[in-house]
Amino acid sequence: MARSWLSHSAKPSSIPVELRYAKRLQITISRSPELHLQQFRLTLAARVRTLAYGISSAQQKSVAAREVASRFQALSDVLAQRPTAGVTPQLEARIIDANTLAFQRQERDAALAIATALAELNQLCGRPADAPLTMAAAKVQFSAASLPRLLSAARANAFDVRIRQVEFAQQGFKVALSKNERFPAISVGPFYSMENAIDREQRAGLGISLPLPLWDRNVGNIATSKARQQQAEASLAMTQREVERRVAQNAAILTAKRAQIDNLKGDELAKFREAAETADRNYQLGAVPLTIYVETQKQYLELVGALAELQKDALQAAQELEILTGLKLYGEEAQR
Repeated sequence: MARSWLSHSAKPSSIPVELRYAKRLQITISRSPELHLQQFRLTLAARVRTLAYGISSAQQKSVAAREVASRFQALSDVLAQRPTAGVTPQLEARIIDANTLAFQRQERDAALAIATALAELNQLCGRPADAPLTMAAAKVQFSAASLPRLLSAARANAFDVRIRQVEFAQQGFKVALSKNERFPAISVGPFYSMENAIDREQRAGLGISLPLPLWDRNVGNIATSKARQQQAEASLAMTQREVERRVAQNAAILTAKRAQIDNLKGDELAKFREAAETADRNYQLGAVPLTIYVETQKQYLELVGALAELQKDALQAAQELEILTGLKLYGEEAQR
């Protein structure tokens, strides 16, 4: 009969180190989903804002196209009641009819853009796709920021960079854990045994056990962890360069669009609308030729669409910079 008791303690001196590394690794792993969630929320808000402004811009273009189309339609109806004498009046009537159809098509295209954006916006807001929604006209104001400031903010706040930093930190902790596991597990504990044969023999003492060999343990895992750490470091550097490039591009776009928008500030749009109305009245009186009348109406519509596109492009660039840097370079001001 033999009895023995042996209490094993796996690497008693290294347990606090492993627990500390494991806890830090768990904290860094939990940060990655939080960063992804924050990035998703900010991207979703930007998409909703873009759709809302797109609907507002399409409504403005639809109103302007309807206004011009109604002028041409009224003029076409008047000319149809007059007797045509000669080729020139007939050709002018055909030109007016063709422009009427073109402006009506622009109105329908704007209405289609409104319906398409409205369906997506309703779904993003958790509403039925065909739910009615009224958008108030808003004017977006943009502010400037120097490129060095934007790049500095991007290095600290860009979600892609922060996610890669978390992944790099995770690999660092995994390397530390792999290095810690290279030390052998030493077991220390008391033992007691008793044998009953011809004579009774009892033994008691302190036992120590350790695996062999004592060196070159866990080398493969350490090398693998270091390789993954180097890969994470390279991915972080590449992401930083990619973010800096995107910041520089969107900053250039925002600067260019702001300069063009500033050139159209004031009452430029009101002046073109007034010129279109003046051309309509004077053409009916015979004081303005048809070419000037048609060109004035077209330029008015093109200005409305150009201003809307400039605002849209600037807003998209500013929102992209907000996601990359955390700096908000735009503000909404309701139009009266």
